Amino acid sequence: MYLSATWCPGSRRRPDYEHPPRRLEFSVEIEIYADIVCPWCYLGKRRLERALATFEPEVILRWRPFQLDPSTPTQAGPLLPWLGARFGGEERARQMTAHTAAVAAAEGLDLDFDRALIANTLLAHRLVWFADQPEAVAFGAAADTQPEIVEALHRAHFADGLDIGSVETLTSLAAEVGLDAARVHRLLDSSEGEVEVRAAMRRAQALGVTGVPAFVFAGRHLVVGAQSPATLRAALDQALTHWQPEPVQDHGSRQLLEQAPG
Repeated sequence: MYLSATWCPGSRRRPDYEHPPRRLEFSVEIEIYADIVCPWCYLGKRRLERALATFEPEVILRWRPFQLDPSTPTQAGPLLPWLGARFGGEERARQMTAHTAAVAAAEGLDLDFDRALIANTLLAHRLVWFADQPEAVAFGAAADTQPEIVEALHRAHFADGLDIGSVETLTSLAAEVGLDAARVHRLLDSSEGEVEVRAAMRRAQALGVTGVPAFVFAGRHLVVGAQSPATLRAALDQALTHWQPEPVQDHGSRQLLEQAPG
C-alpha cells in the first residue's frame, strides 16, 4: 500500500487522503522516475501536469528514485564550476545550462544555475519515499504530499540555491508541506528508507530506465524524456486503451510496449 497523489477527473486538485471522492471503475497509474537535480525532470513534471489537465480518468502518480550520478559529493558547493570540470570547462557548462534555462522559462520555470549548489540526492529521495508511505499519514502526509515535496525540492535547488543534500534544509522543506519536522529529521538522521530507495533504483534498471525523466504508464508504456504534453497525453490514452483490471504485481516482469526517445 502506498499513499500516492491522485488526479481527480475534471480537476487538477488532488483529494484529501481520508476523504477521497467517488472512485471510478479504474485508474491509470503513472510511475515517474526522476532525479531532483535533473532540470529536465522538473520540466517533465510540468509538462505531465499540462497533459493531465484535460485527462478525465483518475490518475495515480508515484515518484520513484533515480540518481544521475550517485558519486556526486555530499558537500555543497557552486554547481557551475563542478559541471565545468565534467563538461569541458565552465564556459561550456554555462552555455549548456543557459539553453536548458531558456527551454524551462518557456514553461514558466525559473532555473538559476548561478545560485544552484552541488547536491547528492540520496537523502532527498528518501524523503520523497517516506511521503508515499502509509505511516506518513500520522505525521501530516496527505495524497498530494509527495508531488508537493518533489516540487519544493526542485524549486529549492534550481531557484532558491538551497542545499538539498542537507538534513536541515530537507526537514524545513518537509515542514512547509505539512510533514512533522521531528519525524522527518529522525528519518534523515538515520538509514531508514535507504534499502527501499536503492531497491527502487535497481528496479528502474530492470525496467530499462537509463535516463530521466522516465514515465511508466499503467506498468506497460515507457516514455523517456521531457516530452511534450501532447506526447504524454497520447501515452495516457494508449495506457487507457490497454488498461487491464488485474494489475501486474511484479514490476520487474512488466512488458514495456512503448518507448519514446529522450
